[in-house]
Amino acid sequence: MKVALASDHGGIHIREEIRNLLEEMGIEYQDFGCDCEGSVDYPDYALPVAKKVASGEFDRGILICGTGIGMSIAANKVKGIRCALVHDVFSAKATRQHNNTNMLAMGERVIGPGLALEIAKVWLTTEFEGGRHEHRIEKITNYEDQN
Repeated sequence: MKVALASDHGGIHIREEIRNLLEEMGIEYQDFGCDCEGSVDYPDYALPVAKKVASGEFDRGILICGTGIGMSIAANKVKGIRCALVHDVFSAKATRQHNNTNMLAMGERVIGPGLALEIAKVWLTTEFEGGRHEHRIEKITNYEDQN
């Protein structure tokens, strides 16, 4: 698995923790920033990462901002992206099992680093169940292809 990672100024601390987790898990990743605590625009980080995941250059992407909301909205504008905003472990597991999400968004001002690490680990290690969920994903993909 290859993961693209990014944050805006509101998510730099948890991004550092996630980077350490990816290294511990032996997962290949690339960090796309940001590298400052001064205000930056989250679409400038979310959109390039989402494009890299959608193109297949990366298998999955993780985005962190203050709430995770802006990052998830921006990422979901890219065709082929299914980005879930997650702040609990149950949803992290369910969004992989049922929605086959390829991107995860979290909010540093909403959750702490311990929970963020648990969420990321569960999301990274949970497989898509397919089966009854497959046709639902196909409906989303078909809509995307037609519009």
